[in-house]
Amino acid sequence: MREGTLTPGQSLPTVRGLALDLQVSPTTVSAAYRALQGRGVLVGEGRRGTRVSQRPPLAVSPAPALPPGARDLAVGNPDLALLPPLGPLLSGFEPEQRLYGGDISDPQLIRLARRDFERDGIPAEHLTVVGGALDGIERVLQAHLRPGDRVAIEDPGFTAVLDLLAALGLVPVPVGIDDSGLLPAALEQACRSQIAALVLTPRAQNPSGAALDKPRARELRQLLRRYPDVIVIEDDHAGFVSGAPAISLCHSKTRRWAHVRSVSKALGPDLRVALLAADELTVSRVEGRQVLGIRWVSHVLQQIVVRLWKDRDVSRRLKSAEQTYSRRRDALLKALRAKGIEAHGRSGLNVWVPVPDEGRVVQGLLDAGWAVAAGDRFRSRSQPAIRITCATLEPDEAVDLAADLESLLKPSRRTLSS
Repeated sequence: MREGTLTPGQSLPTVRGLALDLQVSPTTVSAAYRALQGRGVLVGEGRRGTRVSQRPPLAVSPAPALPPGARDLAVGNPDLALLPPLGPLLSGFEPEQRLYGGDISDPQLIRLARRDFERDGIPAEHLTVVGGALDGIERVLQAHLRPGDRVAIEDPGFTAVLDLLAALGLVPVPVGIDDSGLLPAALEQACRSQIAALVLTPRAQNPSGAALDKPRARELRQLLRRYPDVIVIEDDHAGFVSGAPAISLCHSKTRRWAHVRSVSKALGPDLRVALLAADELTVSRVEGRQVLGIRWVSHVLQQIVVRLWKDRDVSRRLKSAEQTYSRRRDALLKALRAKGIEAHGRSGLNVWVPVPDEGRVVQGLLDAGWAVAAGDRFRSRSQPAIRITCATLEPDEAVDLAADLESLLKPSRRTLSS
């Protein structure tokens, strides 16, 4: 694999076949396969055999440089102008120095979070603070799973989740989605394949903008009751500015579950704080492992989040930001549909546009001054598409972008769930 003769996605011989070729014991080959699966380099797929991971854990590469003047709609950031300014709220802020042995989580932050979760119907008896949505997801997975376990994920889904599963040696099981989230029939099939966990985004799904509605959530809850051993992990990464109501699949009778709500999109990505509500055992394991590593999320950051959360002006800014993101997203969807272009984006900061040829469309838009993300980074089995981050895109720009995209597309369109 280091030499490049084995490439991502390539199938490997069976254990017996390779043992015969190398004249070694099948036990030796099996042990090697297990070791590489544990490192996230190989993926075992039961009867379908073993293959090289599509995303082996590699060093992070820098983002490609954009041509001068290109409009960056690819990164997925919130609009900096809509984030609350920190200076005024930090004036006179004098956090106390803390020593080892204190509380992991700030009590005020926990009270605010508990009130917020309970208002949304999410059990909040057991809470803790983690360093962002992905940090929370990783800690829950590590608390319960081991290399080789199967995890259901959305398809298309967030690239970082795919990379995280590979790094942990877990096997992704893609589940199709539509604008209302996971497709029940596809999730049923995944559950029958003995998944250990399910990672989903209940609103502002990245990249498609899907959001659970009440009928879909009810159907999925009923389905998951038949598979009580599946750990349900919800990534509410956009939280306050999602543009959709909070709907959860988790309830008091769910055996193992976690709901992670980040403040990054609403209050700022540099505030590495997320609230994790979960069953008692999961919170206990997450906190126990945390104490052995970073010990706690900085209480300075936690106290800043408390000050922002309690400030009435910030609350008004968050409501305005949510409305602005929704207006910009809707403007882009309207402009695309006026050109006969299928697009998806019920919530969040992104719009997902199925296209026949990702590479040609991405390059064509870049030549026209628009940088967007190719869909292959987000897809497992779903059809080609591009992701457009519309967090900063004004309505008049949306019209121009739609016109440029129209000139690049063929008449045939494909659906999100096909």
